[in-house]
Amino acid sequence: MIRVKVYRHGSEVLVAACDSDILGKTFKSRGLKLHISEGFYDGEKADEDILVNRLEMATVANLAGRRTLEIAIRRGFVDDGCVIEIGGVPHAQMARMI
Repeated sequence: MIRVKVYRHGSEVLVAACDSDILGKTFKSRGLKLHISEGFYDGEKADEDILVNRLEMATVANLAGRRTLEIAIRRGFVDDGCVIEIGGVPHAQMARMI
């Protein structure tokens, strides 16, 4: 399962999505720290279709977790070369230029 939260500010739509099992956890490696904050990421429970729907309307996205990134890569939202791993957890950001 995936958690997805949508934020709107003017014409910008930010989507925060992560694998449910990493919600609330912190990961560290190579001087980097990734905190999967419940306040930021904890939104609706989502499957692949819901995640893709939310990413289609996003102008910016923060994505974390193996399942979340696998879907985002396979569906063309993120290039796999732009994914970093922090403490074994894949993370990527997406920005859509309009």
